[in-house]
Amino acid sequence: MATSAAKLLPKEEFILPGTRSCAACGLMLTYRHALKALNPGKTIVAVPASCMTVLHGVYPITPVKVICINNPFGATGAAASGIAAGLKALGHDDYTVLAFAGDGGTYDIGIQALSGALERGANFLYICYDNEGYMNTGTQRSSASPAGAITSTTPILAKLQHKKNMIGIIEAHRIPYIATASPAFPLDLFDKVRTAKSVHGSRYMEVHAPCPPGWGFPNKDLIKMGKLAIDSGIHVLYEIKDGVFKLTSRSLNLAEKGRKKSIAEYVKGQTRFRKINQDQIDYLQHFVDERWSEFVQRHHRTD
Repeated sequence: MATSAAKLLPKEEFILPGTRSCAACGLMLTYRHALKALNPGKTIVAVPASCMTVLHGVYPITPVKVICINNPFGATGAAASGIAAGLKALGHDDYTVLAFAGDGGTYDIGIQALSGALERGANFLYICYDNEGYMNTGTQRSSASPAGAITSTTPILAKLQHKKNMIGIIEAHRIPYIATASPAFPLDLFDKVRTAKSVHGSRYMEVHAPCPPGWGFPNKDLIKMGKLAIDSGIHVLYEIKDGVFKLTSRSLNLAEKGRKKSIAEYVKGQTRFRKINQDQIDYLQHFVDERWSEFVQRHHRTD
């Protein structure tokens, strides 16, 4: 996958000023660049109850220039499947169906509908914006929350379990395109959405979307936190196209130069990790290092 020059980004904005999202929202920045990579006039978006419904606003007033259909929390995969089937029946093969859901609606509540859609090979792009918790309803724990993080449903002890390997579950469905991205690296995100648009069948992307109020860091540090996530290896940028795995962008550079930052540096700027101790940091560091090594080895096997 070639990296785009910034000049390829459309100048037109498809999210107008005045959304109801929080300041410095990682989701909004993700959505902004995803829509630039698509053709919003030929895109239909399906969203569950989430921060996305807050961003879109209340009908008939919305700041987003795209058709959007709200669906029940656990039904995003089913809703997107139905939209894709309807478009096919009508002969509208020039539309992109975009499902856009958070980690709660993907890893947890929506996993059944999503798995069924992927098993059938439904023709849509599913983007999970992963802010590692149920941010829209009070920062509750999800299975995407990292070990050591405090949430409103783990107020005494931090979450003990590591993050679910959702990509591994998605990959088991043998779909043609899977990728990860970050709003801190918008050109990589833009390129991957463009690539996904060109692929027929089920496509899945997972975008690590820092959340200032949920994670507890200043609004001004949104991009800094996104970059720290990549530089520490707790989130890794890669794509899997027709089963071929490749590291991309900053993660590829880190693999070649071997200068990954420590997890301690990543967690210290977030109040959700305020109770983490050294044993928990070591536990998380071991998990990240082991997974990073697997990714690098896999990249070299297909290089």
